[in-house]
Amino acid sequence: MLTIHVAEASPETAVLVDADHIAAVGPYDDLVAVRPEARVRRWPGILTPGLLNPYGPELLEGMYHPDPREAEGFGTEPIPGERAQRIFRADPSRRAASARRGVQRLLAHGTVAVAGELRGRAAVDAVRRAGLAVGRRPERLHGGPSFSPSPLILLPGLIPGGPARFAVFDVPDRAGLVRLGPSTCVATVIGGRLVFRQR
Repeated sequence: MLTIHVAEASPETAVLVDADHIAAVGPYDDLVAVRPEARVRRWPGILTPGLLNPYGPELLEGMYHPDPREAEGFGTEPIPGERAQRIFRADPSRRAASARRGVQRLLAHGTVAVAGELRGRAAVDAVRRAGLAVGRRPERLHGGPSFSPSPLILLPGLIPGGPARFAVFDVPDRAGLVRLGPSTCVATVIGGRLVFRQR
């Protein structure tokens, strides 16, 4: 199915998606004129290539992501450090579900690629199943592991023929994304599929 994704603040970079790849990138009006049969998804804000999070191992293997049903005992925020490792040692089966929930948090922040060496099967499987790309970790990292790392690392531009992998943020421009952060994500697309949509 052909789909055109267009964001209000960046109609000049609309994306035509055909299955799992980008068929064309250009002004919305041009894409609609060429492929009027395509389904159209309209988003607020800007459409970007998506983000690389350089803290894959720290977020997916070094933290425990509680199930919402565990809120009474563990809270709702990721649990880092030794406490997370104690949870994993007490019940190794929690690793897979935690990694999947961690990947969902990444997708909700417009992340389409992670970096760092994932060592555990649970994290590797969760990343692979979601379709996240695995990139090279930058030499210099600032701050600690976060779903909103600073500085933000935007992937290179959207390329026709390339994978349909991008994110949309409800901000007026890239400066707004830097200022307000990736929690402004409204949609993440990987492999042509909408893997996150803000409700």
